[in-house]
Amino acid sequence: MLEVDRITTRYGAITALHDASVSVNAGELVAIVGPNGAGKTTLLNTVAGLLRPATGSVRFDGNDITGAEPARLVRAGLALVPEHRRLFNDLTVEENLRLAGCTTKAHERRQRLDEASELFPVLRDKWTTSAGYLSGGEAQQLAIARALMSNPRLLLLDEPTLGLAPTLVDVVFDLLVRLREQGRTMLVVEQNATRALRLADRGYLLRSGRVVTTGTGAELAADSGLFDSFIGTAS
Repeated sequence: MLEVDRITTRYGAITALHDASVSVNAGELVAIVGPNGAGKTTLLNTVAGLLRPATGSVRFDGNDITGAEPARLVRAGLALVPEHRRLFNDLTVEENLRLAGCTTKAHERRQRLDEASELFPVLRDKWTTSAGYLSGGEAQQLAIARALMSNPRLLLLDEPTLGLAPTLVDVVFDLLVRLREQGRTMLVVEQNATRALRLADRGYLLRSGRVVTTGTGAELAADSGLFDSFIGTAS
């Protein structure tokens, strides 16, 4: 479904990704792990069209989408849950969701809203609450629900448990399990590396902007030496 082929992405004179290649097959959950500054967010932002690579290509369903406008990619079936959520804090929960569904027809938007209400019961109880008044866990669920409003075929999630209390981390991972059971295809950057890899079909380890190791999620999660060398203790 997704083929990232040897992309190099720069911020001015700083190279954040070096010849990075990643693939995601339909129905997979693929985890991207690595230390801070490894280029994980840069990778997702490049796939999502927020950054244009200096070299290499990004293909989605066989089509070259390298550097395509984010709005075009949403219509093509990609959706990003960004780091730090980036919600419209002055809008209500419902307004955030309706705005995210603006590319869909009215009946589809209504269906997506009903699905969000069912999948995220905590949001149903906060429907008319401004997003800025949500707790961290509620805000993260809204960010995921917002991305699902376009019914994406590939969901990109950037650090979905960042800054959350342990009990809320459990809520987010339970949600990822449910999305996987629904057949969602996901590319996930996650600080809880071991836990993410245990859930993932496959994983990639980034270090200093390079893919240094890849394998099944189970293989990488079981490699304690790999974590000691590149990530440190993970839980």
